[in-house]
Amino acid sequence: MITMLTLVPVLAPLVGAVVFLVAGWRPATAWLSAVSAALVLAAGIGAAVAVATAGSHTALGGLVRVDALSAFMLIVIGAVGSLATAATPAYLSAEIRAGRASPRTATRHSLLVQAFLAAMALAVLAADLGVLWIAIEATTIVTAFLVGQRRTRSAVEAAWKYVVICSTGIALALLGTLLLNYAARHSPGAPGLDWAGLVAGAHALDPGVTRIAVALLVIGFGTKAGLAPLHAWLPDAHSQAPAPVSALMSGVLLSVAFYAILRVKVIADAALGIGFARALLIVMALASLVLAASLLVAQRDYKRMLAYSSIEHMGLLALGAAVGGPLAAAAVLLHILGHGLAKGVLFLGAGHVLQTTGASRIGEVRGLAARQPLVAGCLGFGMLALIGMPPFSVFASELGIARAGFASGLGWATAAALLLVLVIAAALLTHTSRMLLGSPPDSPGAATAAGPRLPVFAATALLGGLAVCAGLGVTAGPLTDLLASAAAILVGTP
Repeated sequence: MITMLTLVPVLAPLVGAVVFLVAGWRPATAWLSAVSAALVLAAGIGAAVAVATAGSHTALGGLVRVDALSAFMLIVIGAVGSLATAATPAYLSAEIRAGRASPRTATRHSLLVQAFLAAMALAVLAADLGVLWIAIEATTIVTAFLVGQRRTRSAVEAAWKYVVICSTGIALALLGTLLLNYAARHSPGAPGLDWAGLVAGAHALDPGVTRIAVALLVIGFGTKAGLAPLHAWLPDAHSQAPAPVSALMSGVLLSVAFYAILRVKVIADAALGIGFARALLIVMALASLVLAASLLVAQRDYKRMLAYSSIEHMGLLALGAAVGGPLAAAAVLLHILGHGLAKGVLFLGAGHVLQTTGASRIGEVRGLAARQPLVAGCLGFGMLALIGMPPFSVFASELGIARAGFASGLGWATAAALLLVLVIAAALLTHTSRMLLGSPPDSPGAATAAGPRLPVFAATALLGGLAVCAGLGVTAGPLTDLLASAAAILVGTP
């Protein structure tokens, strides 16, 4: 049974991709993506229950393994994937009606999204570093076509920028993978690139080679996670991709890449001590936060604004990972889920605003609360969730990271990060309030027009995402034990 739960998150999206390839996008298949994402979520929940009772499980000859950490990440992929794909049919239908897409475009979009979900699921289930690298490289190939889906000059440029920069990062990660394999050549049991074997034999890894390998892996996977210094692809790709794809990239893909960093850090801490990876992550965390703060203050495009916010939150994850310890590790994982849900809501809401107004600049959108109160409410509460206001889960996770940071002797870095977070929050609230409040733009009938309504299923997805994010801020509920078990893996005491 547990083997089936391990394979379903990869097989279900692949079957969906085949169905779209054969039957195309039509009313009978439009909801297949949402069903596939829901199966990933259900399998993640089932795997979490199975792991809690029977421990980790390996399948396919040792290529894939599910433990508490990978089960939690499957839940993140399934939850944010369900949110994004539930809103996709209405989004694609609106694009087709407006003449910006065709049924063929919708078919290609849906097929690629299914492949995207399968690749991300494979990445978090990979039992060794080589399979993980292949899966993350596959996400680059698939999402490049999604970023350039609109085929405008800006979209194509963003897609190429994404491919070039992320390929550079992935190449660094490949070199780090080869070096880590070389460093393990004298380890007992010949662990190769197996996660569990590398952690168990970390004391025998060549320290000099391991330092170089860890640095390359963190920087390489950090590129895909949107961390400085190789972050430049993220604002362009997220702003040009279709809204559901932006939700998946920001809410899940970045977190899957960061998951790889978390796995590498466990090996680095066991082989080199906590100091090396901690120093590297602190530098990347603060650099990312400074970058996000400086560019958000004067930002003029609301989708790019959300993209730069993603860099901020990846920086917070890097800070939490650098702090280490059970509290920080659990807070990092909770932050991954809370950020994914909040950012999914915001990107989907922003996509509806772009479709209905045709404006991407903050200064060209006014009075949303008067014209589209439901969308404005989702955007407003989504932004409150994103900046860490209670009762949303980002508040609880940021508080956990801050508490652990001050307790671990990294008070200076934590204080600097909190100051930058305040600057970012002020910028985000200022920009968002300009869009939501005030009078609508001067145009015939603009002051009284209600604007197109948010489709029912899209509205349900957005409201559901906010509700779950708020619920997790009050209590983690059944996720409490899973978070504790996954955090134990991250601190090296599974």
